[in-house]
Amino acid sequence: MPEPITSAVSDRICKHMNKDHADAVLFYVTAYGHQPNATTATMTAIDPEGMSLLATVDGAETPVRITFDHALEGAEDAHQTLVAMLKSARTTSQQG
Repeated sequence: MPEPITSAVSDRICKHMNKDHADAVLFYVTAYGHQPNATTATMTAIDPEGMSLLATVDGAETPVRITFDHALEGAEDAHQTLVAMLKSARTTSQQG
């Protein structure tokens, strides 16, 4: 049975992403959050439907919500989905 995305799991994922993958978090905001001028971003929450981030856009803190293409089944699905989103967006940006 998948580990559900509780608030504790959300906190764990956010801390990990912000500490170890800050470049990816910013990339989500620019690629999926339609904020190409964002200079920094922090993941504040993740749930089965999407992720909430706080970005600095043109010097102002801007909340950004990114909806997933499917409802996450658990923590492992969150990991796989975040990796797939990053790969997909990087491939698209390299083609453009």
